[in-house]
Amino acid sequence: MTRGFRKLAAACALGLLAAPPAGSLAAQESPPQACARACLESYVERYLEAMAAGEASDELFARNARFTENGVELPLGNEGLWATTVAPGTYRLVVPDTETMQVAALVTVMEQASSSATGPAREPEPVGLSLRLRIDGEGRIAEIEQIAARPERPLGPNAGPPSSPFPATGAAVEAMGAPWPGYFAPVPEAERHSRAELVEMANHYFEAVERNTGKDYYPFTEDCVRYENGIVTAGTPESGARAGCREQLETSLIGAVTSIRDRRIVAVDEERGVVFAFAFFDHRPINWSWQLGELFKVEKGLISRIEAIFIRGPYGICSGWSTYEQCRSEEPQDER
Repeated sequence: MTRGFRKLAAACALGLLAAPPAGSLAAQESPPQACARACLESYVERYLEAMAAGEASDELFARNARFTENGVELPLGNEGLWATTVAPGTYRLVVPDTETMQVAALVTVMEQASSSATGPAREPEPVGLSLRLRIDGEGRIAEIEQIAARPERPLGPNAGPPSSPFPATGAAVEAMGAPWPGYFAPVPEAERHSRAELVEMANHYFEAVERNTGKDYYPFTEDCVRYENGIVTAGTPESGARAGCREQLETSLIGAVTSIRDRRIVAVDEERGVVFAFAFFDHRPINWSWQLGELFKVEKGLISRIEAIFIRGPYGICSGWSTYEQCRSEEPQDER
């Protein structure tokens, strides 16, 4: 084990699997894990607490850590949500990837902002967050990528009510209470998919939505449910949705999405059958794009659950982590 990974193992001691006695057969056959599931998951909480405190310490962050929010690279520690977060929220849906030392999550934070550049501070409000962290060999956070879905806020005391008919994302996600328990249920070993298969399933979803004709391949279970920004947008009658995941694409949303590009698969959990991706949904006729973080639960070759937090952005925007060619590409990228 390298010196760096010794430090990482020490930093993640609480998250490591119990080690067998030294000299045992299991100890000889099983290489030590640098950072197991619980260890990676703990970085999400540590990051959110650091952001709320405004403390980008050398203990937690690499000196050259790179940070983007909503596709824009910013200085780490005093810009974006780092300037306005006052506390972590309550929602946590975390996807650790022990192979790549990345962890992705859909979470909430409490942000206290002003009603204008010089106006009074508002009461803290929940913000929905799609988040990715990469942990380096020294056990520090080296990459931070986040999409912050803030509530619509007035500019000044005389502004009118929000123009959107939908609830604020952070408040809607918080109102969900807790993630669907099935996300955390291990898939029986005999039914588990490989990493490559899970990446392929995420791409099948993007292919189904992109340039949908109503007659494409729709890889959903009969009880599939999709949540977007805390709202049920497709699912069973019991979920409150108007149409099922397959039915919705067969009967509506035909041709609505003209391109899905920069499809970056950033965390894969083979044990639980969950895959997390970032992507952009373009709407060419109206010249704007959705920038989103989205995850999928895969069971027996079909998607049973979908959840996303996203924002509307300028048409053609890129993530800040891809080359121009990758940003324009519709091919999936397994980020390692």
